[in-house]
This record gives sequence, C-alpha cells and structure tokens, in this order.
Amino acid sequence: MEATFLKSILDNDFYKFTMQHAVIKLFPKAKVRYGFINRGKHIFPDGFADLLRNAVDAMADLRLTKEEKNYLAHYCPYLDPTYLDFLQGYRYDPSEVHITQEGSEIKVTVEGFWYRTILWEVPLMALISELFYKSNHLIRLNDEAVKKLTKEKIDNYNKLGVSILEFGTRRRHSYDVHDLVNETLRTNGGNSFIGTSNVHFAMVNNRRPLGTHAHEWFMFHAAQYGFQMANYLSLENWTKVYGGDLGIALKDTYTTEIFFNQFDKKYSKLFDGVRHDSGDPIEFAQKVISHYSKMGIDPKSKAIVFSDSLNFEKVKKIADFCQDKIKMSFGIGTNFTNDVGLPAMNMVIKLTDTKPDNVHWQGVVKLSDEKNKNTGTPEMIALAKEVLGIK
Repeated sequence: MEATFLKSILDNDFYKFTMQHAVIKLFPKAKVRYGFINRGKHIFPDGFADLLRNAVDAMADLRLTKEEKNYLAHYCPYLDPTYLDFLQGYRYDPSEVHITQEGSEIKVTVEGFWYRTILWEVPLMALISELFYKSNHLIRLNDEAVKKLTKEKIDNYNKLGVSILEFGTRRRHSYDVHDLVNETLRTNGGNSFIGTSNVHFAMVNNRRPLGTHAHEWFMFHAAQYGFQMANYLSLENWTKVYGGDLGIALKDTYTTEIFFNQFDKKYSKLFDGVRHDSGDPIEFAQKVISHYSKMGIDPKSKAIVFSDSLNFEKVKKIADFCQDKIKMSFGIGTNFTNDVGLPAMNMVIKLTDTKPDNVHWQGVVKLSDEKNKNTGTPEMIALAKEVLGIK
C-alpha cells in the first residue's frame, strides 16, 4: 500500500495556529492530554497502528517554508513575527503521540506541553481517516465524479445566495479529495465560496485562512480558573491577544444558555458574532437575535457561523429563517470532503486532561447543547453541572 504522509505543516485548521499563538503568550508551561474517540465504532484492520505510527513519525520532517512564512505574514498580520519565527523552527515530536492496537480497536493519545501538542489533533484525524479507507481497500468515486458532485453543491449554494466556508480537514476522505474539492470550489464558487479553514489549501487558493478558536480553549480555562469563569476569561484572554481580530466566539462549551449569561455588552459589541456547533440551529439563531436586541445592538450588524453537520437542506432552512435578521455564513466539512460514495467516519480527538502551571493534572469537560456530545468523566460532568446550575 502506498504510504500516506502529510505534504505541508500548514495542512491543518487555522484555529490550531491561532490558539497555539495565544497559548505561547499566555500559558507556556501548561501541559495537556488528548484522546481519540471512535464514535462510529469503526473496525480497524490488523497492522493499522503500524501504518499510523509510520505516518506520524514522518511528520517530524515537516517544516514551515519561507514561502509559507511569507504567506502567513501577509494574510495574518495579527500573528506576531516572534510566533512566525517559532513556527519556522517548530518540529512535530512523534514521541508525544502514543498509538496501540488491540484487535480491531486502536488507542491514540497525545501528551505534552500545550503549546507544542495543540497542532496534532486535526492532522492525526486526517491521517486516521485516509489510512482507514486505504487499509480497508475501499474504493471511492472517481475524480470526475467528486468534482461533479462538488460543483452541483456549490452551484446550489450560489443560487441560494449564501456564504460557504470549507471546514472539512479532520474527517476528509484523503488529501487528494480535499484538493479536488478546493479546486472545484475555487473554480465554481462564484460569490458563495469565501474560503477554507485549512491553511495549506487557503495558501494554494491565495486567500486568507478562516477560523478563530475551538472548545479546548474554553475547556482549559475552566480547569485553570473554574467553570463559572471559563467563558468570561476565555473571551477576555482572546481579546488580550487579538484585540478585535478573529472575532467569532464559540458558544457551546458549557451550553448556549450559560454562554449568553456571560456574553455581556462589552463582548457582544467587541466580537463580530458567534459560531453554532451543536443543538437546534433555528432555536440558537432566535436566542442570538434576542440577545443582541436586549443589548441594544442591531442583530443585522452581527453574524452567526453555522458549522454543525450541514448539508444543503439544513443550510436552506437556516438561511430562510435568518434572512434579513442577522448575517450568516456556513462552515461545511464532511459533506464536502468525504462525500465520495463511502460511509464517512465518525470520530473525534478531544482534550481530556490539563495540567495548568503549578496545578495537578485534572480532567476537562465539555457540556454541549446535545448530550451525546458531552465529554469528560461522569464525575467531572456532574461537578460542572452543579457549579453552573445546569439540570
């Protein structure tokens, strides 16, 4: 079987780099652990762990090129020159990744300093996905069929008149499919396709990368400062690093209701909008519009980025509701990069434990608006609910 290796250190979601930049500035001594969760109960063939190990070991050779550094400096001026120098010298350390296999189950964990290990999650998932299809000898649609399907989708979004972002790195079928999808979107995107969260493909497209922060930013803050202060201090520290840049806030680490209780007028004005990642999107849009209105802020001046398992039918329903009420865009992942005639993988790699500076290791929690997306031990989830008053 042909080896599967990443081609660029920028083949990753943008929010990993923006968070890494912030972690270096604010939490350089923090340590973390991540773990792989096989939600889809996928069966991995014999020898899969060895294939993944080889691909991970090869990542030690990735490095930021001068051209890539110049690209980041041009399109991302809020990233400090010192960070770009750091990234130029950064090398993946494969010893931070632990991979084992028992029968058809694989176990993947990552441990080390947060500022280093933060980059592993997305490329690891992309490698697991690509190797899964290859090692099981599963045949996808051919290139022309992938391009035809992608063109039909973006044509429909153009007719609908909505803004579309490609968010599909982590569960893509393969690098080649991801490349085909972005080439097709770039060629046929019209006014709808506004870019990708993948920094490598954003550079190929000669566009700025898209993204801000992820749940782990809020999860770490809960471990460092307590559940009640997590949302507030996550936003405060983000503005310390970025001011008014990268102003889309993620709202559902500890449920939307708790988030809006702490999303006060200062942050409601400072941040450009919010991202929806779980729960009913129409109900969420209603809450967002109501929140801004109560704050005396025109909802039409703000935006929602919807990004929860979207397809055309869902996008149309959301767009019909939000039209003339609030600005909106749609981040579409697997439906673009892994719609190739095979079942898409259902998996995640999540932050599981943190060790803030001078504090012991402790488990972290995410309380999604959808209960089956909660992460953390039952004890820690119960504690978070008690502290936050969630029934």
